[in-house]
Amino acid sequence: MKALWTDFKWLFNFITSVIMYAIIVIFIIVGIIMLVYFIDFKIRADRIEAPLYGAYVIVSGSMEPIIKVKDAVIVRRMKDDNLKIGDVVTYRSIDEAYYGILITHRIVDIKEENGKKMYVTKGDHNPTNDRSMVEFGQIYGKVVMRIPKIGHLKYFLVNSYGWILAVVIPSLAIIIYDIIKFIKNIKNDTYRKESYRGKKILDFEE
Repeated sequence: MKALWTDFKWLFNFITSVIMYAIIVIFIIVGIIMLVYFIDFKIRADRIEAPLYGAYVIVSGSMEPIIKVKDAVIVRRMKDDNLKIGDVVTYRSIDEAYYGILITHRIVDIKEENGKKMYVTKGDHNPTNDRSMVEFGQIYGKVVMRIPKIGHLKYFLVNSYGWILAVVIPSLAIIIYDIIKFIKNIKNDTYRKESYRGKKILDFEE
């Protein structure tokens, strides 16, 4: 029974430590992203531009199987000349049916109308091109990374119960475990001191 309890404590300590380290890493990554965003915001304060990097969760299957629902995409702001056919971009739609919605689709053609470069986009899973062509000013950036299924974590954490289960409870568990361990160490130190004092008395009496 004692060995089982020891194994359980080791497993509990290992799991909580992994969770805490994961949370710390997430906070560090978020902090770095926020720092880059802040610096970039200051640099482009006098210009109307998308942020240097952005992260967006996919909510439709229009880009499957390459990008699936609940995947997250990291996009990087690009210069107009750097965008080409085949790039996947995130843009704000001006189509009446999807006005103002952020869409992540692939550039399938580039045209020129009234001296402006226009991008024809299409979801890989969609049978036809998007109805409205896209101007460069609508584009937030080119997709440079896909993080599979991270959207599930986002939607889980935005719920109060998700935050409690993922952060609060493990944190409290670690704190309680450390308090118990601290109290046990104090008791062990006290016991050792009393045993040592008793031994000294016995040695003196002999």
